[in-house]
Amino acid sequence: MQDKKNAKSFGEKLKDMTHSKGFSSFTAALLAIVLGLVFGFIVMLVADAGNAFKGFESVVSGGFQRIGDVFYFATPILMTGLAVGFAFKMGLFNIGASGQYTMGMFFALYVGFMWDLPQGIHWVVAILAGLVGGMIWGFIPGIFKALLNVNEVITSIMFNYIGMYLVDMLIQGNGTMYVSSTTRTNYLPKHVQIPTLGVEGSNVNFGIIFAVIIGVILYIVLQKTTFGYELKATGFNKTAADYAGMKGKRNIILTMVIAGGLAGLGGAFAILAPSAIAGSSMTYEPINIIAANGFNGIAVALLGSAHPIGIIFSSVFISHIQRGGTLASLHGFKPEIIDVVIAVIIYFSAFAMIMNAGFAKFLKNLRERRHKVSEAKSIGDKDASSNTKEAK
Repeated sequence: MQDKKNAKSFGEKLKDMTHSKGFSSFTAALLAIVLGLVFGFIVMLVADAGNAFKGFESVVSGGFQRIGDVFYFATPILMTGLAVGFAFKMGLFNIGASGQYTMGMFFALYVGFMWDLPQGIHWVVAILAGLVGGMIWGFIPGIFKALLNVNEVITSIMFNYIGMYLVDMLIQGNGTMYVSSTTRTNYLPKHVQIPTLGVEGSNVNFGIIFAVIIGVILYIVLQKTTFGYELKATGFNKTAADYAGMKGKRNIILTMVIAGGLAGLGGAFAILAPSAIAGSSMTYEPINIIAANGFNGIAVALLGSAHPIGIIFSSVFISHIQRGGTLASLHGFKPEIIDVVIAVIIYFSAFAMIMNAGFAKFLKNLRERRHKVSEAKSIGDKDASSNTKEAK
């Protein structure tokens, strides 16, 4: 009797888990990833059938050969993904993560080159400067949205371009930061670089650890605090939230400031990293191109269902297949094949509800089929037992 009760309890727990929002998001993301990889493999078959299997193997497993780079390149898109996902919770589409990322990177570079600080804290202050730069660039669209009701998509796109051109102009006009012969920024002093994690031949550093901690803190804020509840409530229904006394305009500004700061940290983590070449650092080339990491953050946020923990895992996955995609070039495939795979994955992620419904229906039909088979077997056993008794 006790075993039956425990079995029922487990069944109920399993049912609750499969019907939870988190499980639905996970299955949708998993299905999108599988479909995206299958589509990528088909494209490889069409392009070069002879090398398709080797190329696909590089895409899927190549990242394991460069695990340090996987985590380094995951760091900035994790931060821009959190910036986009956090704004999503408020019902805002922060498409300006690229501009906020670039501005945060510039502030970090400026402090690194132009401020004379003690060696032990210089890199910490540079990171905080990146945070401030991103917050400023998120504050402006937030003000326009809250006070003038200007769509944040329009203003944040505009500030992507403004930020990119402004940063490129300021860097090229600074002889300390910019080296005209190489058309890139100078190497940062070693004491300004974020401490490395010691993975040989890789740029990976403590930035990835800081980024994961920030993601966990955001999860706690959104799930366990009044501020997080207000943000989500406003995102679900702004009118009802205003009626309940929640300060919608203040929350809009705060959300965009926080989102901008997160993207700015991504820029700081990327540029303050030590290079794989001993004694050097990462550099920036001002070539009037919007930072791709901001738009990759949108893909990461969508794949992670705008959930901080989901974004952590989706950023690592996207970085993993990107590193694998670079190795696929050894088999004659262009690295852009990974952009196709990621685009398809995000495309299928947009149909999360449809895929969830189909998967839930499949599980339901499977349970009903097993239940019918079990009932039929039980009835058959009873009939056989009854016939045996009658024969005796």
